[in-house]
Amino acid sequence: MHFSIPETEVRSGDNGSTFVIKKEYGTNVVPSFPPKKIFTLTPAEVEQRREHLEKYMQAVRQDPLLGSSELLNCFLRKAQQETQQIPTEEVTLEVGLSNGQKVTVSILTSDQTEDVLEAVASKLDLPDDLVGYFSLFLVRESVDGGLTFVRKLQEFELPYVSITSLRSTEFHILLRKSYWDMAYDVDVMENRVGLNLLYTQTVSDIERGWILVNKDHHRQLKSLQEKGSKKEFIRLGQTLKYYGYTKFDPCVTDFPEQGCHVMVSAGNNELNFHVKLPSEQMKEGSFKVTRMRCWRVTSSQVPVANGSAGPCGSAKLDVKLELAFEYLMSKDRLQWVTITSPQAIMMSICLQSMVDELMVKKSGGSLKKMLRKRHNGSIHRSDSQHAVKSPPLLESPDPNREQVVKLSTKLSSVSLRGISASNSANDVSGNDFHGNYAFEGIGDDDL
Repeated sequence: MHFSIPETEVRSGDNGSTFVIKKEYGTNVVPSFPPKKIFTLTPAEVEQRREHLEKYMQAVRQDPLLGSSELLNCFLRKAQQETQQIPTEEVTLEVGLSNGQKVTVSILTSDQTEDVLEAVASKLDLPDDLVGYFSLFLVRESVDGGLTFVRKLQEFELPYVSITSLRSTEFHILLRKSYWDMAYDVDVMENRVGLNLLYTQTVSDIERGWILVNKDHHRQLKSLQEKGSKKEFIRLGQTLKYYGYTKFDPCVTDFPEQGCHVMVSAGNNELNFHVKLPSEQMKEGSFKVTRMRCWRVTSSQVPVANGSAGPCGSAKLDVKLELAFEYLMSKDRLQWVTITSPQAIMMSICLQSMVDELMVKKSGGSLKKMLRKRHNGSIHRSDSQHAVKSPPLLESPDPNREQVVKLSTKLSSVSLRGISASNSANDVSGNDFHGNYAFEGIGDDDL
């Protein structure tokens, strides 16, 4: 989630909003605000300050508790408009569908994601109770038609400002379903518009190769398509590998060894890995979200290869994002797995939404009830979860720290009520992580 902070905010370093948020939610929830400097900043220092504030905003915005703060959302919305110097006025915005069609809606430049989503749903005649089953995604389409998920548009974002600020025709806003459990497809397929949206997404994912189809399945799907049997087409699609998964661009992982190239997909409550080993051998495996004790997103600055000079002649730097999760490999062994990818934040959001769905299901709730509560502003996590701080986008964990630890030494610092700081000298404080409330222990029979 990258957007610029207004220069007036950079220079003034006004932390009034942060103070109010800390007063409301507590200092344990809100990360420390970047310190101000007394003297006038040079252009290079202004740029550095801007980057620090952006990191801070990303860290705060990932926190599930702060995510519902209207104070924070208001501040972020204002920051976007001021940065791009876009006044509030009526405009038209194009939102793409999976079949390539465009829906043009009339909105205000100050309308946030939920407003735009509702405008698109109204234009499509999608019922109100199904709007929450879909989300808006910022995507980049390459010349050859390849699609990259940049991010899911968050509540505080102003879609018009976000797409306009990119100043490139490669970027589009795309409407896709936002849930993971295919059981919810039944709700969507009951409605004609919902059925068409789900059908076109399934067709698109198959054509892009995101869903694996053999010759026999291809023949059956083609027959159903010719008959116009959309529900049967979707039901057959549900039986195919990677149905409903989000596919990410090629990236790098340290599992099973450092520097392995990997294709990551998220779906079915797991992260699926297609790993290319240094020996050129291909391996496939999955990491279940219920076995992830916790995860975090970290960022660091690295010199751009053959890059031009930055402000004041300094070396130009790029931001490297990493998603690291602690995984229960066996009954008594936890291990850290790291993915280096520009889409690390998107991966983290996918994991969090999977966990949210699992917890709602375990509590006997439903997606409709969860969406209704969220719309009414009454959804909240338990008080014990409020004590868990989301991962700040700061420096990467020490690469030399212990990667594999005994489960017996870790379970003292995790429970379904939350995560407390570990006593291990080699462990990073639990407060730096996304605690996973769907984490489950496993026995020998599960391995």
